[in-house]
Amino acid sequence: MRAAAVAMHGISKSFSGVRVLDSVDFELRSGEIHALVGGNGAGKSTLMKILVGIYAPDEGTFDVEGRRVVVRSPYDAREAGIGMVFQEFSLIPTLTVAQNVFLTREARGRAGMIDDRRSERQARELFRRMGVDIDPRRPLDELPTVHWQLTEIAKALSQDARVLIMDEPTAALAKAETEQLFQLLRRLKAQGIAIVYISHRMEEVFEICDRITVLRDGRRVLTDDAANLTMQRVIDQIVGRKVEQAMEWKERHVSPGADMLLEVRRLVSSTKLRGIDLQLRRGEILGLAGLMGSGRSELARAIFGIDRIDSGEILIGGRPVTIRSPEDAIDAGVALIPEDRRAQGLVLDHTVRENFLLPLLGRISWSGFVDDRGGERLVEAFVNRLSIRLRSIDQPIRLLSGGNQQKVVIAKWLGVEPRILIMDEPTAGVDIGTKGEIVTMIRAFAEAGNGVLVISSELPELLAVSDRILIIRDGRVERELARSEIRNEEQLHHAVQGIAT
Repeated sequence: MRAAAVAMHGISKSFSGVRVLDSVDFELRSGEIHALVGGNGAGKSTLMKILVGIYAPDEGTFDVEGRRVVVRSPYDAREAGIGMVFQEFSLIPTLTVAQNVFLTREARGRAGMIDDRRSERQARELFRRMGVDIDPRRPLDELPTVHWQLTEIAKALSQDARVLIMDEPTAALAKAETEQLFQLLRRLKAQGIAIVYISHRMEEVFEICDRITVLRDGRRVLTDDAANLTMQRVIDQIVGRKVEQAMEWKERHVSPGADMLLEVRRLVSSTKLRGIDLQLRRGEILGLAGLMGSGRSELARAIFGIDRIDSGEILIGGRPVTIRSPEDAIDAGVALIPEDRRAQGLVLDHTVRENFLLPLLGRISWSGFVDDRGGERLVEAFVNRLSIRLRSIDQPIRLLSGGNQQKVVIAKWLGVEPRILIMDEPTAGVDIGTKGEIVTMIRAFAEAGNGVLVISSELPELLAVSDRILIIRDGRVERELARSEIRNEEQLHHAVQGIAT
């Protein structure tokens, strides 16, 4: 058995009287990739933030390479050889790769001046040892997302990290970029680096990880070798019950003669669109599939009035509408769940109540006065309806788990009572149980006589929820598929890739 790189014993943590970790034991061995999985709010990120010194445990101890350590700050963690790569990158886009790797630790010359060339040489050697080809002189904002992830890893390794914690490392990566990252992780594992891999993507967990630990409600409920487990058993442990079949496709009947809710004709924009046509009928869920950069998100932004439309027209309820802003779209009965909930969907330092009511102020205000009590009742009704887990509607939304943050984004737009709901990556970064809840909510919204456009990179999600799927490529609709025509995920994957079957 490999030696323990980290052994955490009886870790407990509470926030405002709410216990989020309860006597958790966790062991990470040198030269292994260990998955830490669980539902949103299970305690995964809190446990790792304790390990890297962001939070202090209320109870418990941990050893690093057999030696008892006390980590009171991220500096202490770095000294102990522990590094963490967060889901939200901590990089400065306008700086070069090398400048980001050695930020605040720059190489200096004799006069104390920053020596960028020396930093570039050191970064080049670091990337050589990592086995990746990145020019350290390039500004980061000129590089693809996977190079941002690799730069974050290089930054941690440059500080002699022997333990590397990765929080949702593939959330922003395409499939080919994910494989490039996996190749690096395997090389680091072979060098004896211990890696904690936090992810909601079960396929990736079973592909890359040696062992799996499941947290549920702040407790460790399972640790075992991945080879001894099935995906279904892990999912059952995550949610604490047998997973309902929400992610299985249920054929729905949408009449070809149903009223047309949304029609897009020859839509062109300078961002990406090259003449998009689509139709969405009452009660229908229309999936949009395509590679990154195909124009899926740009189409959502154009319909919602964020991106300017150069030509073409939009009809809602059979009537042409002019949408120049999100306000125009909302007035026309359109709402958008954006791709990046933290940057585009929420004000992180505001409370749950304030985030929810932001698009509704016009509806709960009279003569300049806000009906606070009515707003509170409305927020609490949606909290119950969507089973949002929180201590209070007045807590800062940044303290909620990712899945509960996403539910708030969905709830606030359902609150404006749209007829057309556009959802861009609606289940990104949420656990399997929450995914099922969101899919169920989408179906219920459509069955109430509304229409939904769903954009997703996760093909099983599109297959579970869609009545029809449009394949978007280079800003155009390349192909339309009825869900009943699609035999399996492989067929849809081929269609997205443009491979004939």
